[in-house]
Amino acid sequence: MKNFRFIIFLALSIAVVNPVVAQAVKNGKKADVFVDDSGVMRWGHNKEEVKGFGVNYSVPFAHAFRSGKKMGVDLKKEMQNDVYHFSRLGFDLYRIHIWDTEISDAEGNLLKNEHLDHFDFLINELKQRRINFVLTPIAYWGGGWPEPDTETPGFSHKYGKEGSLTHPDAIKAQENYLAQFLKHVNPYTGIAYKDEPNVIAFEVSNEPHHRESPEKVQEFIERMIVSMKSTGTKKPIFYNVTHSIQLAETYAKAGIDGGTFQWYPTGLGFGKELEGNLLPNVNNYEIPFDEVWEEHGLAKLVYEFDAADVMKSYMYPAMARSFRQAGIQIGTHFAYDPTFMAPYNTEYDTHYMNLAYTPSKALALMISGEIFHELPMNEDLGKYPANLNFGNFRISYEKDLAEMNSEEKFIYTNTTESQPKNLKKLKQIAGVGSSPVVKYEGKGAYFLDKLEKGVWRLELMPDAIVVKNPFGNNSLDKTLAVINHAEWEMKVTLPDLGADFLITGLNSGNEVSENATENGFSVKPGTYILVKNGKKSRSSYKGWSERDLTAFVAPKTTVDRTYLVHEAVPTLTEGEKHEISAEIVSSKPVEKVETWFKNGNTYESVQLQHKDAYDYGAAVPETLLKNGMLEYRIIVTTPEGTNTFPGRQNGDPGEWDFDPDEPYKIRVVETKFPVYLFNASEDSENIVARWLPTLNTVPAAHPGEAEFRVNVEKLFEVDPENTEAKPVYDYSFRYNFNRKVAGREEALEDKVKLVIKARSLNDKPLKLQVALVMDNGRSFGKVIELQPEIEEYEIGLSELQPVKTVTLPRPYPSFLPLYFEHDIQEPLKLEDAESLQFSIGPGLSESEQQEQHGVGIVSVRLE
Repeated sequence: MKNFRFIIFLALSIAVVNPVVAQAVKNGKKADVFVDDSGVMRWGHNKEEVKGFGVNYSVPFAHAFRSGKKMGVDLKKEMQNDVYHFSRLGFDLYRIHIWDTEISDAEGNLLKNEHLDHFDFLINELKQRRINFVLTPIAYWGGGWPEPDTETPGFSHKYGKEGSLTHPDAIKAQENYLAQFLKHVNPYTGIAYKDEPNVIAFEVSNEPHHRESPEKVQEFIERMIVSMKSTGTKKPIFYNVTHSIQLAETYAKAGIDGGTFQWYPTGLGFGKELEGNLLPNVNNYEIPFDEVWEEHGLAKLVYEFDAADVMKSYMYPAMARSFRQAGIQIGTHFAYDPTFMAPYNTEYDTHYMNLAYTPSKALALMISGEIFHELPMNEDLGKYPANLNFGNFRISYEKDLAEMNSEEKFIYTNTTESQPKNLKKLKQIAGVGSSPVVKYEGKGAYFLDKLEKGVWRLELMPDAIVVKNPFGNNSLDKTLAVINHAEWEMKVTLPDLGADFLITGLNSGNEVSENATENGFSVKPGTYILVKNGKKSRSSYKGWSERDLTAFVAPKTTVDRTYLVHEAVPTLTEGEKHEISAEIVSSKPVEKVETWFKNGNTYESVQLQHKDAYDYGAAVPETLLKNGMLEYRIIVTTPEGTNTFPGRQNGDPGEWDFDPDEPYKIRVVETKFPVYLFNASEDSENIVARWLPTLNTVPAAHPGEAEFRVNVEKLFEVDPENTEAKPVYDYSFRYNFNRKVAGREEALEDKVKLVIKARSLNDKPLKLQVALVMDNGRSFGKVIELQPEIEEYEIGLSELQPVKTVTLPRPYPSFLPLYFEHDIQEPLKLEDAESLQFSIGPGLSESEQQEQHGVGIVSVRLE
């Protein structure tokens, strides 16, 4: 059927010279996308491959809409501002699963209400920025998340997702709704969605999770397609295929033009930031039913992806690379936080993305968009770590850096030492931190665009400081990140500007006019024009509207008090040097930062020195680095008074009536003391594992000890999303000990063995593989047999052999590989180890694989 449709398309194009396409080309407009015989989406007006990259964004609906109303913001203005940032980041694609439950009734009639109006408005704003769309008219979700669902009029609310897929009346309602939605004329554009040139494709619905027979599923999909085609639309119609993938052949036969894919390689909902090298989780994107897609000539797009619970920037370009290797043409990140909600991250607390509040991550998406446009589909770039440098792109876990360095563009997510590839041809710079061409200590993103020779436009975002865990239990009353409009020195070294160029403010109220001195100048957030000395600037430049040339969109300063971000290391080695560092931002100038230390009967006060931006630090006095418990508080003085941390209490510990919170504490131990990698009483909440109802931490026999328990009834269970998957008998969990050993690096040098204090559960022995995972992703381990009583088991480091690294957290979709495939040959180096991996499964016989297994772990240490 697919080949037949394509042949007819070509025949008509040749026979009548396709007057619609011809007129579209003449008018400079896009014609409808089509999918060719090899499964590639192409533009109808020029036959070029469709490429696109952007975000999901949901202000017209659900929690974002309600929150905006509660906060009293102008939602349409907020959407305009965010769309400007989308264009600033180079996005040319938008996707949304539309909350049908808010814009339909139970029979599927389209309701023209404020949600639909705001959606139409948003679409027009995106269109004005030349951003294309993939629209998913049916979400099946209630509108409550993260709040309880509310009463909504739609069929999804009446029938739920499962009922919507099976109930005859619900299916009729969806047919009615889809036709009405596609025929809806957007009053802001004057065009029906079925005819909207910027609509690349429609996706029928969001994550349907079919559980019925293939015949019924195929019939359901065909009915949805018939409904949509009845409107006369020529747009490609896609269907979600990452759920119930045993139905891949069914999806392909149902008449779809392609499939939609998702990727959450670090799972969802860990509740705090994940640590360690997570590049193994994004090494590749394997599609087990790829042959089906090739056979039927179907296209691929990514509707959602994110490295959830990760604040680092290196992940997204690696994901974009893997998507392109898998033959995926367009992709959208999930989900961009509306700027008015970004201080609180309440919409989806496991995700966090906003140009103002997460600048490095946002620039990583900017680079990802460039990858989608530059990297050829299906190009094999090898395995990790060979695939970290490709084309004009570079990725580094160690530096938390992603970078694009081409003839005309230089984009970096953190400070880099790379030299631009060609300074003379360079037209765009975007970065956070410093580089050989821009020195800057502020914490916001900046953009430099060449307007003509000797003239550059600078757009500088304010500083963003994360002051609390952004992935925890969030609310609109809990500030997680703040914005500060500080003034910092910047140095711009570009040959065509010279060293004493003129800096002039462009945005409203910005009256700066000064000359650089040796390429340097003092600058606040805003938009500026940099002009070579002696050259006259103009009021307009090719490719820049007056609105965009002078644009500056950023939150106002939100720092309303003194914030301090600091975490004490758990343990130090006696006599080993250690520096206390803290990030401090205040609504008033910081006059002094002190640390009051105590270890036994020794007291000492040290003043922390300002390092750069918001960073302060000081060495712990050697007299305090003795065996004992080091306690300390940090006291920050501003013109408004003194605050003591932890707790941000008014006053300082020297006052007679001061009632302090518990101090920061560090154990200072003797050099010969073992290095603990895991202690259940302190660390079990940070274990990464697939959730089981039997996961539990209980008190152990000795005071201060606890036992982390895992009881696995079945090592393999059939996955309802992938019922044909080959059984793999493995339950693994991991703990990253980077922070736990941060103060004891020197003590690692003489350690020769692992000591595991543990036992088996269920009154029978257990084979447990214990492994050290290196920061490059390679693992070294050994299987030991545990007995039902708590004992200590020793493994010599020389006994550890290469073993499989399990991708943890488990990526979603669940069809993605369990094990990390790599070409790393480096030997075990203890100083490079960063995680413990425990696996139940290796070494078990076939009969043992079918049994229940359990383990209780008290601690793991190095001696």
